[in-house]
Amino acid sequence: QVRLVESGGGLVQPGGSLRLSCAASGLPFSRSTMSWYRQAAGQERELVAMITSAGSMTNFADSVKGRFTISRDNAKATVYLQMNSLKPEDTAVYYCKAIDLTNGNGYWGQGTQVTVSS
Repeated sequence: QVRLVESGGGLVQPGGSLRLSCAASGLPFSRSTMSWYRQAAGQERELVAMITSAGSMTNFADSVKGRFTISRDNAKATVYLQMNSLKPEDTAVYYCKAIDLTNGNGYWGQGTQVTVSS
């Protein structure tokens, strides 16, 4: 059974930082593309950042470029999202997604709430 468990969300003031983690199990992590998505209230889920299986390439939404970084530790089967210079518009539920490259299946975590407010 595949499990993706996000952690690290919370309440932070504008300009602050948070680091989200997503621990994976039940899939070949080192052969999986990992992504972070977010969904704000009343809006569609959007891609925030993506990292390839070996960590050699990353991609970011324009709205977070220069502020967020994505990384992974294949030995720990964990992907991270470092979020700096947070803005109120970053408030959303953040979801981890894995795509198993061996079979094309996609999996979602349960999400973690990030609230940026003074």
